[in-house]
Amino acid sequence: MMRDNYIDIHKIIKDENIFKLFRAVEAHGGVLRFVGGAVRDVLAGQEEGFDLDLATDLSPEELVEACEENHIKTVPIGIKFGTVGVLISDKVLEVTSLRRDVKTDGRHAEVEFTSDWAVDASRRDLTINAVYADEKGNVFDYYNGIEDLEKGSIRFIGNPNQRIKEDYLRILRFFRFYSIFGKGEPDKKALQACVENREGLKTLSIERIRDEMQKLLLTPHAAKTLKIMFENGILEYFMPESKNLDKLQFLTDLSDKYKLPSCPVCRFFILGNPDEKLAEHIASRFKFSKKEKELFIKLAISDLKLRDFEQEENIRKLLYWHGREFCLNKLLALIALNKAEPGNLQQILKHIAEDDIPTFPLSGKHILAAGIDDNRKIGNILKNLEKIWVENGFNPAPEKLLEQAAEASVKAI
Repeated sequence: MMRDNYIDIHKIIKDENIFKLFRAVEAHGGVLRFVGGAVRDVLAGQEEGFDLDLATDLSPEELVEACEENHIKTVPIGIKFGTVGVLISDKVLEVTSLRRDVKTDGRHAEVEFTSDWAVDASRRDLTINAVYADEKGNVFDYYNGIEDLEKGSIRFIGNPNQRIKEDYLRILRFFRFYSIFGKGEPDKKALQACVENREGLKTLSIERIRDEMQKLLLTPHAAKTLKIMFENGILEYFMPESKNLDKLQFLTDLSDKYKLPSCPVCRFFILGNPDEKLAEHIASRFKFSKKEKELFIKLAISDLKLRDFEQEENIRKLLYWHGREFCLNKLLALIALNKAEPGNLQQILKHIAEDDIPTFPLSGKHILAAGIDDNRKIGNILKNLEKIWVENGFNPAPEKLLEQAAEASVKAI
């Protein structure tokens, strides 16, 4: 169960100040360990991007006392549920007291605190997520998570049906971790339990489903995993089967090749390639944030073509009218949906990331100063001048533009 000095703890600990928290807990008679994601990811050979979650056998109140005694600030972010925020180098680390489930309803759990690490491990979802590590790099593996990780076997702890019934979101989490760490076909017992309990997904809030789906879409084998999910009816309650999985895989491979930034909204769009009306429905159905919804719908409305990006002199114009984020995601969506990589892709990406975006040099006061005082015309005049300026490569200079104001005024009538 315990493996001495099994990992290089400095792959997890980038800030030496974290050791102060370990000493504070130890001085108070407790034990502190990293748990879940950071430990799992280091074991899997990942080098960065860890979310640090910690567990302790102290109660929340005892942990707060231990921190106060050592002048470490805490934030009450979830004491009722056993989680205390600890401020280390201006960053909040979440430390959760060991727990056992008392009652579950498929969405939430009532818990009580315990000092038994094995009991805490038993309430976690997957064997690969029930692995702990102390500050010396000793690893505590209660359910053969290390072996499963090495084999690429994603399994539930104990009875799969029971684990899923405790929180139906674990169905989606199973597939997400399978897409990251799985090798070969999914574990038969786990897959069967997911299928048998899929109706439980209807009891979850759409926000929880959306967040998990967005994480899944960013995984290395999202297309393959989604195919398995569609074939087994996992997603039938909240989204139709996608015919664009091959296009999603094309983008995933390209993103890995060029280390491209990944946007879950863009990948959501690729799944259905919706028109404006359907995009509005999907964005509302999944309760996208305002920013996500605007991007999603704009991807649907825009009639830009891949060739528009292949003309490098045109990219600054696109950046001016649409901004960097939209241009990047529209480009990636077009590449995926056409399954075509532009020959100058790296140069296009460089332009999108680095080109200066000019600022239109005129405003209403300039038009007034030029002698045009009809307020009804000023807005249209500015729009016409701006269009001329952009189409001419952000020329001419403001003085020349103002010379055209009279002509623009006529067009605005």
